[in-house]
Amino acid sequence: MGNSSGCTVDDLQAVEMHLWYKKFMTECPSGQLTLHEFKQFFGLRGLDSEANAYIEQMFRTFDMNKDGTIDFMEYVAALSLVMRGKIEQKLRWYFKLYDVDGNGCIDRHELLNIIKAIRAINGTESQELSAEEFTNRVFDKIDINGDGELSLEEFVEGSRNDQEFMDVMMNSLDLSHIVTMIHNRRHSV
Repeated sequence: MGNSSGCTVDDLQAVEMHLWYKKFMTECPSGQLTLHEFKQFFGLRGLDSEANAYIEQMFRTFDMNKDGTIDFMEYVAALSLVMRGKIEQKLRWYFKLYDVDGNGCIDRHELLNIIKAIRAINGTESQELSAEEFTNRVFDKIDINGDGELSLEEFVEGSRNDQEFMDVMMNSLDLSHIVTMIHNRRHSV
């Protein structure tokens, strides 16, 4: 007993879930995370308007029941998807996140704003390609029917075939600092 090599996967998942719950309730004692608290929780302060719009869209995507708050189950579902989900699940979620107007397609303007926001949040605004050039390149490569919009199918298939775009998406929601905070708190308890 107490031997870490004797722990099962279920034990580890239970411990991790407990740590996530502790972190969530420490940061949000009401059990309901508002948009303002969400930004504080993930250390997202002082964002420009594009980055702020992206974070608000992310919040709405995490808020599955659309009540204006994220409860613990929505939080766990989102973290689980982002950290452990299969690539197909992640791509579908990213599509939903990037489809800001919810019309079932991602247009150039939506993608451009997302790329700008990701770069602002990650501090990578000075790239080899401008956000506009990158967006145009993505559309040139993955907008198969040339209609100026990416359908879910084009998005998923194109992402799989364009490593640079896939890398941008996978880095757009890097929660490693949250995982590090959770693990650091576990060791300090």
